[in-house]
Amino acid sequence: MTDEELHRHLVGRQGSRRDLNTPVLVIDRDALDRNIARMAGFAAANGLKLRPHSKTHKSADVARRQIAAGAVGQCCAKLGEAEALADAGIAGLLITSPVISTPAIERLVALNERAEGLMCVADNPHGARAIAAAVAARGARPLTLLIDVDPGIHRTGVASPEAAVELYRTIAAEPMLRYAGVQYYCGSQQHIESFAERAAAMHDRAAYLRSVIAALEAAGGKPPIVSGGGTGTHRIDATLDLFTELQVGSYIFMDDQYRVCALTAEEGEIPYETALLVDTRVISANSPGLVTVDAGIKSLATDAKPPLVNAGAAEGTVYFFMGDEQGALVHPAGDPPALDTIVSLNAPHCDPTVNLYDTYHVVSGNTLVDLWPVTARGRSR
Repeated sequence: MTDEELHRHLVGRQGSRRDLNTPVLVIDRDALDRNIARMAGFAAANGLKLRPHSKTHKSADVARRQIAAGAVGQCCAKLGEAEALADAGIAGLLITSPVISTPAIERLVALNERAEGLMCVADNPHGARAIAAAVAARGARPLTLLIDVDPGIHRTGVASPEAAVELYRTIAAEPMLRYAGVQYYCGSQQHIESFAERAAAMHDRAAYLRSVIAALEAAGGKPPIVSGGGTGTHRIDATLDLFTELQVGSYIFMDDQYRVCALTAEEGEIPYETALLVDTRVISANSPGLVTVDAGIKSLATDAKPPLVNAGAAEGTVYFFMGDEQGALVHPAGDPPALDTIVSLNAPHCDPTVNLYDTYHVVSGNTLVDLWPVTARGRSR
């Protein structure tokens, strides 16, 4: 049965969260909306636009809430995510990974015909020329490109100011392309736990970006858009006088990876709330010192530490994986959660956790208030 078939009848019934089939992906709607409002207010106060990254939530419903709060659109990690959100009516999409293959470029050009305000990054002249040729062959409208600049990760992006200028000149020479600026996402800096160390790292990377922008300006390509930043660095990004928009993503959910990072210079301040949880159920309690729950490797991201217990078990209870389908809760002596108890776990890493589920179960308190599809689940190509 689908999530709709299993759970739609529970919407609006007081206390219905308790009756959800587990494991289940849960959004605390009120915390989500507060997070969206806080980031929107921060961006507005600092004269920055928001183009939040939908690789976090993959949801048209969440995107609509962000846009209603002032976001100019959404970032999408992959073309497939952009197709899914565009088909759900979301405009202002920026594809943040280069699109290179012939079939993918054909899809990109087709998407540009139906998606208002679509942009894509490029990091090499070959890719830019291939996109231009495909647009011309289709007789389609010009496609807008940003130059992806490598911040030192060596993942994607032009590798030098000279390469940025070469790519700018390639784009400017193509009548079917429009140059809109640069993308600069410092992924390696996002999870540096110390705010001071993260700030020092970002100031170092900002100096390099300034050299790229200076080279582009000298070539006649001053970037109208400078898109980048992230949840971990947004308080720092706003002070650099470089970015025009922020690509923040995880702030809406605040997974365990970000909760250990000092997001502000104020010790102990956590400006965003945990809004994404996996509810799991105690299914066996036959072994001293631990109980078994029904959420295992198939239910939670495994590229981070095991999830923290948020609610439903005694303080000090620790979760660890026990295989694909189950996990264990090691609990303080004499205080085990009973059979059929619902235990809420934080997402260890929100993006890959979300991608394991078809549906968000949206709650207010302990009441299910809506079901939102994970619109772009699995759209990784």
